[in-house]
Amino acid sequence: MQVLGLETSCDETGVALFDTERGIVAQALHSQIELHAVYGGVVPEIASRDHIRRLLPLVREVLNEAGTEHPDAIAYTAGPGLVGALMVAGGLANGLALAWDCPVIPVHHMEGHLLAVMLEDDPPAYPFLALLVSGGHTMLVSVSALGDYRVLGSTLDDAVGEAFDKTAKLLGLEYPGGPALAQLATAGAEDAYRFPRPMLNKEGLDFSFSGLKTAVMLVVRKARADGEIEAVRADIAASFQRAAIDTLVAKTLRAAKSEKLDRVVVAGGVGANQLLRTELAARFSGRVCYPRPDLCTDNGAMIALAGAMRLADGEKADNIQALARWSLETLARPQTTSPDYS
Repeated sequence: MQVLGLETSCDETGVALFDTERGIVAQALHSQIELHAVYGGVVPEIASRDHIRRLLPLVREVLNEAGTEHPDAIAYTAGPGLVGALMVAGGLANGLALAWDCPVIPVHHMEGHLLAVMLEDDPPAYPFLALLVSGGHTMLVSVSALGDYRVLGSTLDDAVGEAFDKTAKLLGLEYPGGPALAQLATAGAEDAYRFPRPMLNKEGLDFSFSGLKTAVMLVVRKARADGEIEAVRADIAASFQRAAIDTLVAKTLRAAKSEKLDRVVVAGGVGANQLLRTELAARFSGRVCYPRPDLCTDNGAMIALAGAMRLADGEKADNIQALARWSLETLARPQTTSPDYS
């Protein structure tokens, strides 16, 4: 079975064709970074209009590359995300499904990230702990099976990716700032400033990064007032990154211990951060799994895979959905065991 995946939840237009026997057959991605850079963040209306311009040409590109006239099914991101942007993929998916007489499946964006690791050669077996870290989400999820998710902790304010971007903006780095900050941090001393590790001394597995961001802001303001900002930018970046990663790793280890899980999956854009990968590998005694870097960020392949897995479990086509907020724990649990698409 071949499933076409459409991703338009925010500022990247992703399309991919996934074959349940061959894996990813073809994929394409368009980033809107240049469009939003002048504003320092994503502008929803601009994002939606660009998805409209880009999505159908990318579908044609992927199908032509795959040598396929049309897929057996279509999966699209239905949420969470920007409602206008989500409607673009939802509308096109349902229109194409009518034309091609094939099923169409709405997919949860974070489930796509969570399952992206299943596209690797040696995917983890259930159950496992998932650390989902991106610009919009930071959460720890106990995963027992496809659709069987229990959120153990989530962010009470900024997601970690958002904290990276906002800190980068404070340091004068261009949007999107997260990768630029991580690069700058390689030239700094991570012990130059002792920034807080939020909520590590509190019970529970929730996250908070607003206090860390405020602490950085105060240091940046003082450095600017003293005329020292250029000399200490790299140190601030390195110290911030260390504090953020220490927090993620400590909470992940705590969750794995409490759930008695020896497998951890890290997914989402921040999952590509090298310090996070290094620290988890050094401090976790079990197995840590990641999608390849290009599957950590938003992409159509993860949506196509999630759609294929849910179709295999008997999920039925649904009407167009566009949900700004959508809890993972509300997803239906499948009735049968999902096949291995590794």
